[in-house]
Amino acid sequence: MKNLFDPAAAAEIKARLPNLRPESERRWGTMNAAQAVAHCVAGLEMALGDTRPRRALAGRIFGPIVKRLALGNNAPFRRNTPTVPEMVVADARELDAERERLSGLIDRFARRAAPLTRTASSARSPRSSGPSSYTSTRIII
Repeated sequence: MKNLFDPAAAAEIKARLPNLRPESERRWGTMNAAQAVAHCVAGLEMALGDTRPRRALAGRIFGPIVKRLALGNNAPFRRNTPTVPEMVVADARELDAERERLSGLIDRFARRAAPLTRTASSARSPRSSGPSSYTSTRIII
C-alpha cells in the first residue's frame, strides 16, 4: 500500500489535491470535500506531534491489540471505522484553505519521515517500533 514515507506517493497525493471540488461526490462517510481534507489535516497533525489525542483507559489496555489488527495487514481501513474525536470534522470548512494546510503538512511530513520517532496515537503500544504516524498516512491515500 502507498504511504507518505515514499516521496513519489506524497507527490501523487499533492497532485490530486487540486482536483477536489466543493461539489466532489463523497465516496464514503458523511463529510463533504472540505471536511474530509480537514480530517486528513488533523491526522497529519497528530502524526507530526502537533496535537495529541486523549487516551481512554480502554485504549491503553486494548490499544496494542487493536493497532496490530488495524495496521498489521496493510489493508485499507474498513468503512465506518471509529475515529478519535479530535479528528471528527462537523463544522463548515473552506476547501482552498484546507487544501493549502494539507499540502504544507504533506511536505513537512515527507521531510521528517525518515527521522520520525514514535508520536502520540490513540492505539499505540509503549513497545511498538517505528512511527505510529503510519495510521495517518493510510487515511489520505
